[in-house]
Amino acid sequence: MFEISRNKNNENKLLIAKITDKYEFSKTRNKITYTDFLNISEISIVKKYLKEQNIKNYEIFGGREDADRNIIIFYPEKFTKEIIEKNYENILEVIRIELPNNIKYEHREFLSGIMKLGIRREKFGDIIVTDTGADIIVLSEISNILAQDLKNLTRFQKSKITIQNIKDLKIKENEFANLKIIVSSIRLDNFVSELARCSRSKANELIEQGRVFINSINEFKPSKKINLNDIITIRGRGKFIYEGIEKQTQSSRFLLNIKKYK
Repeated sequence: MFEISRNKNNENKLLIAKITDKYEFSKTRNKITYTDFLNISEISIVKKYLKEQNIKNYEIFGGREDADRNIIIFYPEKFTKEIIEKNYENILEVIRIELPNNIKYEHREFLSGIMKLGIRREKFGDIIVTDTGADIIVLSEISNILAQDLKNLTRFQKSKITIQNIKDLKIKENEFANLKIIVSSIRLDNFVSELARCSRSKANELIEQGRVFINSINEFKPSKKINLNDIITIRGRGKFIYEGIEKQTQSSRFLLNIKKYK
């Protein structure tokens, strides 16, 4: 456990060093700068650091609302939010894969295809699977190379692959599965235990390892109270919305309504 914590500490220091470099470059050169794509854990760490440093001139953007992977854009203080938003299309683009009519792929098949090309995960963001294929959010700097390389993969050779403006991203409405769980109290560890289908001790371990988030913020307190409409993310296990108490059981436990993102 000590070795895991130490390695994580080193990773966090490296992340903060990279973020600081981006911010300082933007500040000294008076230019917009941006990071690679960061996952939910990294975004949480960076947001906390930026708040501590009282740094406010940045935007978090992943191409769509509720993106799982985002970049952080730093900009000079004289810039407005409107100017930054106009620059989104210069920073991110969409690679659209339209599959032949008789072929359907799942998210993992698009992801494994990209990874097979040796593209680092931080260079592309969310993969949005559609009825006809997928929209892949990527940094503009790699869009042309990636689009060409994807055409060489056997699974995509008969597909139409184009580069689209980030504004033309196909936004797919979130789909949910309705769940019910029973807990003894409205504490985070109880939720994690039921949602991840594990023991309470394993749930506490997941929380301590930084794999649990409430509304995209890392939460390390097992006793943290969950509020109505909180979004709980357990890395590797799923993303859930707490919708409230349906009833209290005869044994004074609570039957809860939960929505799980599909």
